[in-house]
Formats: sequence, structure tokens, C-alpha cells
Amino acid sequence: MSAILSSLKLVNAKRQNSIDPVVFRRNKLNEKLKVQIAMALAMNKGEIFTVKRIRKERDEVSGLTSMIEVSKRVKTWWFTNIDTKRVAVQLFYGNKVIDLAKGKNAVEVANGDELIAVLSKLQEAVLDGSLDAQIEQAADSVKARFAK
Repeated sequence: MSAILSSLKLVNAKRQNSIDPVVFRRNKLNEKLKVQIAMALAMNKGEIFTVKRIRKERDEVSGLTSMIEVSKRVKTWWFTNIDTKRVAVQLFYGNKVIDLAKGKNAVEVANGDELIAVLSKLQEAVLDGSLDAQIEQAADSVKARFAK
């Protein structure tokens, strides 16, 4: 063995190829909640909120591809309830609404500050694993659409 290699600490390591599906779903939902919280904060301040993403675009004349930044369309997870005239917040996984309790799929809020607080509490619930069963059920429902 050479002097260079002998000066290094050599170990036998194995790279983890995949993440636990439960943790993956939690992280995915957490990232979406971060966007919703940022959108609610911007709405409270009266600012315009946009999410940017990078897209490849090919020039028709030269055939070269370039990366451009485009705005991503983001849908709010809250709406004004027609019956109560109050704001309701729903939690989505994919395009499926997650039931927060049996037969209950939304949280009612009074104003923008309460909206941000509720979104933050929902984020905590997602991260501590309180909603794992509901997230798994929604994920299975989304997966079922792709089955042949």
C-alpha cells in the first residue's frame, strides 16, 4: 500500500439507496406545507407570491437547449366555505384531500393570522407522524390510478 493511502482512514461503507416510504411521504407533504405557509404569509402582507422552477427549452432554429426559470402554478389549500362564510383549510397529498379525523377533512379559521398558525400546526402534525395513516391512505389512492 502506498504512503498516501496508508495515511487515510479506509472503511467499508455501504450507501443507502432508498429512504423509508413513510419518511419520504412526510417530507414531501412538509415541503408542500412550506409553500402554503409562504403563500399565506405573502397574502397577509399583500405581496404577490410565485414559485419558480427551472425548465429546459429547445431553440427551434439552432436546436440548442437552454435552462429558463418559469413560474409554477400553485393552488391554495384554503377556500371560503359557502355555508359558514369562513375560511376552511384542507390538507392535500397529490390531488387527494386528507381526512384529518373521521368524516372531517378541513380546519375552519377566522383570519389570515389564524390560517398561518393552523398551517404551522398541521406541519408539526405531519413531521411528528400524527397523520402517517391518513397520508398512506391518500398515497395508496393516488398510486391506484397508475396501476394497470
